[in-house]
Formats: sequence, structure tokens, C-alpha cells
Amino acid sequence: MRLCSLFFLVGLAGASLGAAPTAPKLNVLFLVADDLNCDLGCYGVPEMKTPNIDRLAARGVRFDHAYCQYPLCSPSRTSFLTGRRPNATGIYTNPGQQNPFAFHFRANLPDTVTLPQLFKNNGWMAVRVGKLYHFGVPNDIGTSSLDDYFSWDFVVNPRGRDREEHDRINSLNPANLGATLSWLADEEGEDADHTDGIGATEAVKLLERFKRESRPFFLAVGFYRPHTPYVAPKKYFDLYPRDQIKIPALSAEDRARQPAPAYVLARPEEDAATDEQRRSAIQGYHAATSFMDAQLGRVVDALDRLGLADNTVIVFLSDHGYHLGDHGLWHKRTLFERGTHVPMIIAAPGAKGRGRVAQGLTELLDLYPTLAALCGLQAPDYLDGKNLSPVLQDPTVTVRDATLMQVRRVGNLDGYAVRSGRWRYIEWDGGKAGRQLFDEETDPAEATNLVDVPKMAPLIAEWHALIDHERGRK
Repeated sequence: MRLCSLFFLVGLAGASLGAAPTAPKLNVLFLVADDLNCDLGCYGVPEMKTPNIDRLAARGVRFDHAYCQYPLCSPSRTSFLTGRRPNATGIYTNPGQQNPFAFHFRANLPDTVTLPQLFKNNGWMAVRVGKLYHFGVPNDIGTSSLDDYFSWDFVVNPRGRDREEHDRINSLNPANLGATLSWLADEEGEDADHTDGIGATEAVKLLERFKRESRPFFLAVGFYRPHTPYVAPKKYFDLYPRDQIKIPALSAEDRARQPAPAYVLARPEEDAATDEQRRSAIQGYHAATSFMDAQLGRVVDALDRLGLADNTVIVFLSDHGYHLGDHGLWHKRTLFERGTHVPMIIAAPGAKGRGRVAQGLTELLDLYPTLAALCGLQAPDYLDGKNLSPVLQDPTVTVRDATLMQVRRVGNLDGYAVRSGRWRYIEWDGGKAGRQLFDEETDPAEATNLVDVPKMAPLIAEWHALIDHERGRK
């Protein structure tokens, strides 16, 4: 089934027919993956087949240490699209069935100007294709869900056969496909029949339209994959033989699941899964990643074919990290490196750093002020991010000494993490419910907790003070 709904915003249905601004403007192509970790070829995982993201990294600056602010879809997307930390937006969870507007950032920040809205207000055509703000997967595919209507001139909501094939999906919990390990190698559908394939087709049509009309644009394309259920054409599953997939080893803390808040999201059905089921799930996630990569490639290829690339800033990112059995965990909402580390690439016309890697710490919050600066726009003065334009010219430049991440557990128990240099420090409930410290250079599996090593006490005190300052903003 190939369905695509186009929703014009009230009072703006004719916006795309107006006269184009006369001053030349840089366009923005804003590409967002859903639940994608850094298992990508360009991030040093050669077994991953992600040629299009890898090519994008080769023409832009790849940020090796970029982090989300909250490892869950709605809080993270709200944060980087508003340029505010979660304690400013008040969004700490995905919406429930009751009063979803209570989970919308405009309930707390009614007058904020979002990143796409800034462009829309200044003469760019701001268009959304697919998932940018929070849309539940799979049930909200094809809808506008928790969208922000002030952000866009119009939107496209693709819906493909992956939304319709629920009775065929393999799942550890068929009643909750979007929050448990679920996968399907589709032997009948083609790329263009799936939601992300339809979204890529619509994005290409929009680029062709912008070219014809000579319109400056902010085109945001939100892919639904690799979010569970991991559904993709079978050819992508064939790229990852199950017998070659390794299940991560666990540390003593992982087996003991201490401190408890770090592991509370482990699900019984995933604990009880067989190794074959775990390998199938990992295969499905990687297949969905490669499928998403192929659709991204179609959009970027169209940008090049139409001669728009020399005047377009391309951004690629994921909303947060993702676990695939490491620490005995799956999915998101953790403060481990794997849960918060995100891929981020910026390819800006004329940037001297193109093709290089930035090792400095960055946050998704930094995207808003960076894109505003690149495109000559005045960003709001309340933004929490930093302008990365100097890094795009010289990737050895650093703009942050530390990055800050947070999450909230049931009962309003807060967890915060700081990444500073090689160190990741985590504390739960101000340290009363547990603390963790890992050396990410020598211990990337985070198997040894160094929080009680005496020589680390001064640094821990600094990180605790940074967390206390952010906690005080609530």
C-alpha cells in the first residue's frame, strides 16, 4: 500500500504560491533518523552497510562525540527543535493517551520560536516529511501526532506497507510492537512501498518543486527507521547473516543490575529471549538501518542532481542512542554512552573542515544556533546551545568542556550524566540512588565503575556541581 497524506496548515495553504524572496539564502536539508545509534561505517563499524551516510560524512564534518540531552524520542526532539534543555521545556516523557497536549512543549513554552519556525518566519519554506516531533511508532505513522503546527508551512505524512503488516511481525510482545524487540524481513514489498521509501519519494518531489520555484527551503525529513518494529525489505536482512552476529558480554555490575535505576527498564520478555531471538532482533535493527540509509541516499542524490547542494546545508542526526543487548539492555532511556551518543554530520557549503572529524564534545542543542548562524538569522537569546560554525571551519576547535544528559524514572527520580573528556559520570537522585564513573577510552564497554577511586574525587565534585546547577533550573 502506498499512502501519503498532505496536510496544509490553517491559513497557510497558499504559502507555497507566494513570491520567492529576492535575496539568496542557504537552504537546509535536515535529516533525522529514529532510534539510531552509532553503528555506522563512518563511525568505525565496518560491518555496517551504510554507504550513503558514509558518503555524507566524507563531504561534511562528522562529530565524533555528539550527545542528546534526553535519551527518549519526545524529550530529545523537543529539546533540539526548540534549542532548550528538558528542564526548560518541561518534557520528560513521551505522551500518553490522556491529554496528549500536556506533553507538548507549547503547554509550557507557548511563545517559543522553534528551529524550523525561525526559518519559516524569515521567508524560507519550512516543510516536514515524516517524523520530526514525537510520533508513536508504529501506530502514529501516517498522522501528524504530536506535531507543532507553528513550525511548518506544510507537512507530508507518509504511510507504507510496514504500517499494515503487523500480523506478520515477529515480536517478543505483539501487543507492544513499538517498545519491544520486533522484526520482519518483508519478502514482497519494495523500498518504495515502505513508509520511509514513500517519504524519500515525497522529499525528492519537494526538492524538484523548490528548484522550479527558486524557493529557499528548510526541508526536514524524518525517517521512522530503525525504530522497532524493525521492518525492511528482505534484501537488507540478507546483508547481516545471523550466524555472524555477536551478543555483547556483560560485566559484574550488569549481571547484578546495580545501581538499580540504571537497569530498571530491562523487560522480562527480553531477559527471557533466546540467543537466536536476540540475534534476529539485532539483524533486524541493522537491516532497518541500511534500509533507512538507502532512502537517505535517494534524497541527497536528488539534491545533487538538481544542483542544489552548493547552496544547501545538510544535517544528519539521530534523536538518541540505542542499546542492542549491551549492559543486558535494549532500546533507550539510559545514561550509558550507548544510550546518549548520537551520530551527527553537518555538510555546509564552503566549510573548510569538510571531510574531517570533530573530536570535541557537542550536543544536539547546538544545532539550532549553528544553523541560524550559517544562514544569517538572529537566533533567540534564550537558546541553551552553542554555535558550531567555528568547528565546521576547523574541526580541532572545541566549544564545550562537558556535555550534560538527563533522564527521569518513575517517582520523579532524576538521573544525570556528564561526559567530560574521556570520562562519563552518572548519578541517580543526586548520588543517593547510585553513582557510576567510566573511562570511555580504556573501558568502552563500561565494565569497571571507578566512582570510588580517590584520585577521581575532585573531578567528580566538579561534575556534581554542574549537575546541581542544571537540577536547580527545574
